[in-house]
Amino acid sequence: MKLYNFFRSGTSHRLRIALNLKGLSTDYIAVDLRVEEHLKEAFKSLNPQGLVPALEVSDQQVLIQSPAIIEWLEEKYPTPALLPAGADERAHVRALAAIVGCDIHPINNRRILETLRKQFGANEDAINAWCATWITDGFNAIEALLAADTRRGAFCFGNTPTLADVYLIPQIESSRRFKVDLSQWPCIAAVEAACMQLEAFQKAAPMQQPDAA
Repeated sequence: MKLYNFFRSGTSHRLRIALNLKGLSTDYIAVDLRVEEHLKEAFKSLNPQGLVPALEVSDQQVLIQSPAIIEWLEEKYPTPALLPAGADERAHVRALAAIVGCDIHPINNRRILETLRKQFGANEDAINAWCATWITDGFNAIEALLAADTRRGAFCFGNTPTLADVYLIPQIESSRRFKVDLSQWPCIAAVEAACMQLEAFQKAAPMQQPDAA
């Protein structure tokens, strides 16, 4: 498999974590968003949307959109599972992931921020304030859900990483870049500490990637 991604992309980061947790290796192909390589024809021939990540699984099949790719991984390589067994528990884990994947990340994504800069004249202070607004809103909800779960273990759900952790850790990394004070969310901090003890999360970190240099 070939993984087309960018070291600092949150969606790429979450997919790297999922691949590592599944014990799967890929050929790492960097797509440099800083020089808009994702908008060039070579990459758009693989993914017409021009977004990372993309996972080439055969000469004739390229998977796009990190939620779809991670669901594919879960179905294709079910062990270890990223979702719990029960329907109620699966819904809970999916909801935690969706707070990041649907309500925080998309409106803080690079193309949104570039539009704010270029079309609306936002400076970096304004960009950081914009991102902090949506991160804070989402993290407040996640923190409340984690705190209310009396059965929660070291991770977002239980004592093994799930889809929720796969989504949360890259968003924490992004939050630091936007200068968000993470000390206000102790449950989230505890989950991060547990995740970062695991090699799957360590190896997926942005600064550990070959294009981070």
